[in-house]
Amino acid sequence: MTGGTELQGSRRLDEAPALDREAGPLDRLGGVLAERGLSRLLSDEDGPLARLAGVLAPLERVVVAFSGGADSALLAWVASATLGPGSALCRTGVSPSLAPEELEACRALAAEWGLDHRFVETDELADPAYVANGADRCFHCKSSLMAVLTPEAAARRAVVVLGVNTDDLADHRPGQRAAVEAGARFPLVEARLDKAGVRALSAELGLRTWDKPAAACLASRVPYGQPVTLGVLSQVAVAESGLRALGFRQLRVRHYGDLARLELPGEELARAVAERRAIVDAVRAAGYRWVTLDLDGFRSGSLNDALATQTDRSEAATVRAGTASAGRVAR
Repeated sequence: MTGGTELQGSRRLDEAPALDREAGPLDRLGGVLAERGLSRLLSDEDGPLARLAGVLAPLERVVVAFSGGADSALLAWVASATLGPGSALCRTGVSPSLAPEELEACRALAAEWGLDHRFVETDELADPAYVANGADRCFHCKSSLMAVLTPEAAARRAVVVLGVNTDDLADHRPGQRAAVEAGARFPLVEARLDKAGVRALSAELGLRTWDKPAAACLASRVPYGQPVTLGVLSQVAVAESGLRALGFRQLRVRHYGDLARLELPGEELARAVAERRAIVDAVRAAGYRWVTLDLDGFRSGSLNDALATQTDRSEAATVRAGTASAGRVAR
Protein backbone atom coordinates (compact mmCIF):
# COMPACT_ATOMS: atom_id res chain seq x y z
CA MET A 1 0.00 0.00 0.00
CA THR A 2 1.27 3.48 -0.74
CA GLY A 3 0.59 6.29 1.67
CA GLY A 4 -1.91 9.04 1.05
CA THR A 5 -0.73 12.60 0.67
CA GLU A 6 -1.85 14.87 3.47
CA LEU A 7 -4.06 17.48 1.86
CA GLN A 8 -2.41 20.70 2.94
CA GLY A 9 -4.43 23.82 2.23
CA SER A 10 -7.80 22.13 2.61
CA ARG A 11 -10.04 23.73 5.19
CA ARG A 12 -10.54 22.10 8.55
CA LEU A 13 -13.78 20.20 8.94
CA ASP A 14 -15.20 22.89 11.23
CA GLU A 15 -14.56 25.46 8.49
CA ALA A 16 -16.55 23.70 5.76
CA PRO A 17 -18.86 26.05 3.83
CA ALA A 18 -22.47 26.25 5.00
CA LEU A 19 -24.95 24.20 2.99
CA ASP A 20 -28.53 24.79 2.00
CA ARG A 21 -30.94 23.99 4.83
CA GLU A 22 -32.33 21.09 2.82
CA ALA A 23 -28.92 19.54 2.25
CA GLY A 24 -28.36 16.20 3.92
CA PRO A 25 -25.29 14.55 5.51
CA LEU A 26 -24.14 12.95 2.26
CA ASP A 27 -24.31 16.36 0.56
CA ARG A 28 -22.05 17.74 3.24
CA LEU A 29 -19.58 14.90 2.84
CA GLY A 30 -19.72 15.38 -0.94
CA GLY A 31 -18.84 19.04 -0.51
CA VAL A 32 -15.88 18.25 1.75
CA LEU A 33 -14.59 15.68 -0.74
CA ALA A 34 -15.08 17.99 -3.73
CA GLU A 35 -13.01 20.69 -2.03
CA ARG A 36 -10.21 18.13 -1.70
CA GLY A 37 -10.56 16.73 -5.21
CA LEU A 38 -11.78 13.39 -3.88
CA SER A 39 -15.36 13.21 -5.17
CA ARG A 40 -14.55 9.90 -6.87
CA LEU A 41 -14.42 8.19 -3.48
CA LEU A 42 -18.17 8.63 -3.08
CA SER A 43 -19.13 7.73 -6.65
CA ASP A 44 -19.22 3.98 -5.99
CA GLU A 45 -22.37 3.34 -3.97
CA ASP A 46 -20.89 0.10 -2.63
CA GLY A 47 -17.45 1.56 -2.03
CA PRO A 48 -16.04 1.66 1.51
CA LEU A 49 -16.61 5.38 2.03
CA ALA A 50 -20.17 5.27 0.75
CA ARG A 51 -20.91 2.28 2.98
CA LEU A 52 -19.45 3.98 6.04
CA ALA A 53 -21.21 7.27 5.37
CA GLY A 54 -24.41 5.32 4.76
CA VAL A 55 -24.13 3.83 8.25
CA LEU A 56 -23.38 7.19 9.91
CA ALA A 57 -25.88 9.46 8.13
CA PRO A 58 -29.07 7.95 9.65
CA LEU A 59 -27.60 8.25 13.14
CA GLU A 60 -27.65 12.08 12.80
CA ARG A 61 -25.65 12.68 15.99
CA VAL A 62 -22.78 10.59 17.38
CA VAL A 63 -20.19 10.60 20.14
CA VAL A 64 -16.98 9.08 18.79
CA ALA A 65 -14.68 7.30 21.23
CA PHE A 66 -11.51 8.85 19.79
CA SER A 67 -8.21 7.18 20.69
CA GLY A 68 -6.24 8.70 17.81
CA GLY A 69 -5.48 5.30 16.26
CA ALA A 70 -6.09 4.50 12.60
CA ASP A 71 -9.58 3.10 13.22
CA SER A 72 -11.05 5.77 15.47
CA ALA A 73 -9.30 8.52 13.48
CA LEU A 74 -10.98 7.41 10.25
CA LEU A 75 -14.32 7.13 12.03
CA ALA A 76 -13.94 10.58 13.61
CA TRP A 77 -12.99 12.23 10.31
CA VAL A 78 -15.77 10.64 8.25
CA ALA A 79 -18.36 11.25 10.97
CA SER A 80 -17.35 14.91 11.23
CA ALA A 81 -17.29 15.34 7.44
CA THR A 82 -20.68 13.64 7.08
CA LEU A 83 -22.63 14.95 10.07
CA GLY A 84 -20.71 18.14 10.81
CA PRO A 85 -18.46 18.73 13.86
CA GLY A 86 -21.42 19.92 15.94
CA SER A 87 -23.16 16.57 15.41
CA ALA A 88 -20.03 14.43 15.67
CA LEU A 89 -18.51 14.84 19.10
CA CYS A 90 -15.10 13.25 19.60
CA ARG A 91 -14.14 12.28 23.13
CA THR A 92 -10.87 10.80 24.38
CA GLY A 93 -10.84 8.90 27.65
CA VAL A 94 -7.85 9.91 29.77
CA SER A 95 -6.41 7.68 32.49
CA PRO A 96 -2.99 6.27 33.45
CA SER A 97 -3.51 3.51 30.86
CA LEU A 98 -3.25 6.06 28.03
CA ALA A 99 0.32 6.58 26.83
CA PRO A 100 1.32 10.27 26.96
CA GLU A 101 2.26 10.19 23.27
CA GLU A 102 -1.26 9.05 22.39
CA LEU A 103 -2.82 11.88 24.37
CA GLU A 104 -0.75 14.42 22.48
CA ALA A 105 -1.53 12.69 19.17
CA CYS A 106 -5.26 13.08 19.85
CA ARG A 107 -4.82 16.73 20.71
CA ALA A 108 -2.84 17.39 17.54
CA LEU A 109 -5.24 15.55 15.22
CA ALA A 110 -8.29 17.25 16.71
CA ALA A 111 -6.75 20.68 16.15
CA GLU A 112 -5.47 19.81 12.69
CA TRP A 113 -8.78 18.40 11.43
CA GLY A 114 -11.14 20.73 13.26
CA LEU A 115 -12.87 18.04 15.32
CA ASP A 116 -15.30 18.85 18.11
CA HIS A 117 -12.99 17.24 20.63
CA ARG A 118 -12.66 17.05 24.38
CA PHE A 119 -10.73 14.90 26.86
CA VAL A 120 -12.79 13.12 29.50
CA GLU A 121 -11.40 11.39 32.57
CA THR A 122 -12.13 7.74 33.29
CA ASP A 123 -11.44 6.00 36.57
CA GLU A 124 -10.97 2.32 35.84
CA LEU A 125 -8.25 2.03 38.50
CA ALA A 126 -10.97 2.57 41.11
CA ASP A 127 -12.61 -0.68 39.99
CA PRO A 128 -11.18 -3.71 41.86
CA ALA A 129 -12.24 -5.98 38.98
CA TYR A 130 -10.08 -3.97 36.59
CA VAL A 131 -7.11 -3.88 38.96
CA ALA A 132 -7.32 -7.67 39.44
CA ASN A 133 -6.52 -7.98 35.73
CA GLY A 134 -8.55 -11.06 34.93
CA ALA A 135 -9.34 -12.16 31.40
CA ASP A 136 -12.27 -9.73 31.46
CA ARG A 137 -10.18 -6.66 32.34
CA CYS A 138 -11.01 -5.01 29.02
CA PHE A 139 -14.72 -5.35 29.81
CA HIS A 140 -14.33 -3.26 32.97
CA CYS A 141 -12.10 -0.73 31.20
CA LYS A 142 -14.63 -0.18 28.42
CA SER A 143 -17.46 -0.07 30.94
CA SER A 144 -15.66 2.82 32.64
CA LEU A 145 -15.40 4.68 29.34
CA MET A 146 -19.04 4.02 28.43
CA ALA A 147 -20.12 5.28 31.86
CA VAL A 148 -18.64 8.65 30.90
CA LEU A 149 -19.71 8.80 27.25
CA THR A 150 -23.24 7.44 27.53
CA PRO A 151 -24.71 10.27 29.65
CA GLU A 152 -23.43 12.93 27.24
CA ALA A 153 -24.74 10.95 24.28
CA ALA A 154 -28.14 10.57 25.94
CA ALA A 155 -28.32 14.29 26.70
CA ARG A 156 -27.67 15.09 23.05
CA ARG A 157 -29.80 12.24 21.68
CA ALA A 158 -26.68 10.84 20.10
CA VAL A 159 -25.22 7.36 19.70
CA VAL A 160 -21.80 6.34 21.00
CA VAL A 161 -19.69 4.87 18.17
CA LEU A 162 -16.39 3.03 18.45
CA GLY A 163 -13.59 2.37 15.94
CA VAL A 164 -13.88 -1.42 15.91
CA ASN A 165 -13.14 -3.14 12.58
CA THR A 166 -14.10 -6.63 11.44
CA ASP A 167 -10.64 -8.07 12.19
CA ASP A 168 -11.08 -7.08 15.83
CA LEU A 169 -13.98 -9.49 16.19
CA ALA A 170 -11.60 -12.46 15.94
CA ASP A 171 -9.46 -11.42 18.93
CA HIS A 172 -10.21 -11.66 22.65
CA ARG A 173 -11.67 -8.22 23.32
CA PRO A 174 -14.38 -8.34 25.99
CA GLY A 175 -14.53 -4.56 25.90
CA GLN A 176 -16.54 -4.88 22.71
CA ARG A 177 -19.24 -6.75 24.62
CA ALA A 178 -19.32 -4.02 27.27
CA ALA A 179 -19.78 -1.39 24.56
CA VAL A 180 -22.55 -3.30 22.79
CA GLU A 181 -24.37 -3.91 26.07
CA ALA A 182 -24.22 -0.15 26.74
CA GLY A 183 -25.78 0.60 23.34
CA ALA A 184 -22.70 1.55 21.32
CA ARG A 185 -22.44 0.98 17.59
CA PHE A 186 -19.46 -0.14 15.49
CA PRO A 187 -19.85 1.67 12.12
CA LEU A 188 -16.64 0.21 10.64
CA VAL A 189 -17.95 -3.30 11.26
CA GLU A 190 -21.36 -2.39 9.90
CA ALA A 191 -19.65 -1.02 6.78
CA ARG A 192 -17.64 -4.26 6.43
CA LEU A 193 -14.25 -2.59 6.89
CA ASP A 194 -11.30 -4.67 8.07
CA LYS A 195 -7.94 -3.23 9.16
CA ALA A 196 -6.54 -3.25 5.63
CA GLY A 197 -9.68 -1.49 4.41
CA VAL A 198 -9.38 1.14 7.14
CA ARG A 199 -5.79 1.85 6.18
CA ALA A 200 -6.54 1.92 2.45
CA LEU A 201 -9.47 4.33 2.82
CA SER A 202 -7.50 6.54 5.22
CA ALA A 203 -4.66 6.73 2.69
CA GLU A 204 -7.07 7.68 -0.10
CA LEU A 205 -8.52 10.43 2.08
CA GLY A 206 -5.04 11.76 2.82
CA LEU A 207 -5.24 11.06 6.55
CA ARG A 208 -1.78 10.79 8.06
CA THR A 209 -3.02 8.13 10.45
CA TRP A 210 -3.31 5.60 7.60
CA ASP A 211 -0.14 3.74 8.62
CA LYS A 212 -0.06 4.53 12.33
CA PRO A 213 1.00 1.47 14.35
CA ALA A 214 -1.64 -0.03 16.63
CA ALA A 215 -1.31 1.23 20.21
CA ALA A 216 -3.43 -0.67 22.71
CA CYS A 217 -3.84 0.64 26.25
CA LEU A 218 -0.87 0.21 28.57
CA ALA A 219 -2.71 -2.33 30.74
CA SER A 220 -2.45 -4.78 27.84
CA ARG A 221 1.28 -5.07 28.63
CA VAL A 222 0.55 -6.79 31.96
CA PRO A 223 -0.02 -10.58 31.97
CA TYR A 224 -3.47 -11.62 33.16
CA GLY A 225 -3.58 -12.25 36.90
CA GLN A 226 -0.91 -9.66 37.75
CA PRO A 227 -2.51 -6.55 39.29
CA VAL A 228 -2.70 -3.40 37.18
CA THR A 229 -1.53 -0.47 39.29
CA LEU A 230 -0.62 3.14 38.70
CA GLY A 231 3.02 2.29 39.32
CA VAL A 232 3.06 -0.52 36.78
CA LEU A 233 1.35 1.59 34.11
CA SER A 234 3.76 4.46 34.71
CA GLN A 235 6.74 2.11 34.48
CA VAL A 236 5.57 0.69 31.15
CA ALA A 237 4.85 4.19 29.82
CA VAL A 238 8.35 5.43 30.67
CA ALA A 239 10.00 2.37 29.12
CA GLU A 240 8.03 2.62 25.89
CA SER A 241 8.62 6.36 25.64
CA GLY A 242 12.34 5.67 25.99
CA LEU A 243 12.25 3.19 23.11
CA ARG A 244 10.29 5.59 20.91
CA ALA A 245 12.93 8.22 21.59
CA LEU A 246 15.41 5.76 20.05
CA GLY A 247 13.33 5.66 16.86
CA PHE A 248 11.27 2.49 17.35
CA ARG A 249 7.63 2.94 16.28
CA GLN A 250 5.98 -0.47 16.62
CA LEU A 251 6.74 -1.93 20.04
CA ARG A 252 5.45 -3.41 23.28
CA VAL A 253 7.11 -3.59 26.69
CA ARG A 254 5.54 -6.60 28.44
CA HIS A 255 5.75 -6.28 32.22
CA TYR A 256 6.92 -9.16 34.42
CA GLY A 257 7.85 -7.46 37.68
CA ASP A 258 11.55 -6.61 37.48
CA LEU A 259 11.78 -8.07 33.96
CA ALA A 260 10.72 -6.36 30.75
CA ARG A 261 10.08 -8.46 27.62
CA LEU A 262 10.44 -6.30 24.51
CA GLU A 263 8.49 -7.02 21.36
CA LEU A 264 9.76 -5.33 18.19
CA PRO A 265 9.05 -6.09 14.52
CA GLY A 266 11.17 -8.96 13.17
CA GLU A 267 12.96 -6.68 10.74
CA GLU A 268 14.18 -4.52 13.64
CA LEU A 269 15.59 -7.29 15.83
CA ALA A 270 19.08 -7.01 14.34
CA ARG A 271 19.06 -3.27 14.94
CA ALA A 272 17.89 -3.84 18.52
CA VAL A 273 20.81 -6.17 19.19
CA ALA A 274 23.23 -3.68 17.67
CA GLU A 275 21.81 -0.90 19.86
CA ARG A 276 21.25 -3.07 22.91
CA ARG A 277 23.23 -0.80 25.24
CA ALA A 278 20.99 2.19 24.54
CA ILE A 279 17.87 0.00 24.76
CA VAL A 280 18.91 -1.51 28.09
CA ASP A 281 19.67 1.94 29.50
CA ALA A 282 16.29 3.29 28.35
CA VAL A 283 14.29 0.43 29.83
CA ARG A 284 16.28 0.27 33.06
CA ALA A 285 15.63 3.99 33.49
CA ALA A 286 11.97 3.02 33.89
CA GLY A 287 12.85 0.80 36.84
CA TYR A 288 13.34 -2.63 35.28
CA ARG A 289 16.24 -4.78 36.37
CA TRP A 290 16.32 -7.22 33.45
CA VAL A 291 15.65 -6.44 29.79
CA THR A 292 14.89 -9.27 27.37
CA LEU A 293 14.20 -9.26 23.63
CA ASP A 294 11.46 -11.58 22.35
CA LEU A 295 12.83 -13.34 19.25
CA ASP A 296 9.27 -14.01 18.07
CA GLY A 297 9.02 -10.28 17.38
CA PHE A 298 6.05 -7.96 17.75
CA ARG A 299 2.65 -9.64 18.14
CA SER A 300 -0.38 -7.51 18.93
CA GLY A 301 -2.32 -9.11 21.76
CA SER A 302 0.31 -11.76 22.40
CA LEU A 303 -0.72 -12.10 26.05
CA ASN A 304 -4.10 -13.38 24.83
CA ASP A 305 -2.36 -16.58 23.72
CA ALA A 306 -2.82 -17.91 27.24
CA LEU A 307 -6.62 -17.64 27.01
CA ALA A 308 -9.01 -20.31 25.79
CA THR A 309 -10.06 -19.88 22.17
CA GLN A 310 -13.60 -20.84 23.12
CA THR A 311 -13.85 -17.66 25.18
CA ASP A 312 -12.69 -15.65 22.16
CA ARG A 313 -15.34 -17.21 19.93
CA SER A 314 -18.06 -16.55 22.49
CA GLU A 315 -17.11 -12.87 22.81
CA ALA A 316 -16.97 -12.40 19.03
CA ALA A 317 -20.35 -14.06 18.58
CA THR A 318 -21.91 -11.73 21.16
CA VAL A 319 -20.53 -8.66 19.38
CA ARG A 320 -21.58 -9.87 15.93
CA ALA A 321 -25.10 -10.53 17.16
CA GLY A 322 -25.36 -7.07 18.64
CA THR A 323 -23.95 -5.41 15.53
CA ALA A 324 -26.08 -7.36 13.06
CA SER A 325 -29.37 -6.69 14.89
CA ALA A 326 -31.90 -4.47 13.13
CA GLY A 327 -30.09 -5.01 9.81
CA ARG A 328 -27.12 -2.89 10.81
CA VAL A 329 -24.47 -4.60 8.70
CA ALA A 330 -24.17 -2.99 5.26
CA ARG A 331 -24.91 -5.42 2.46
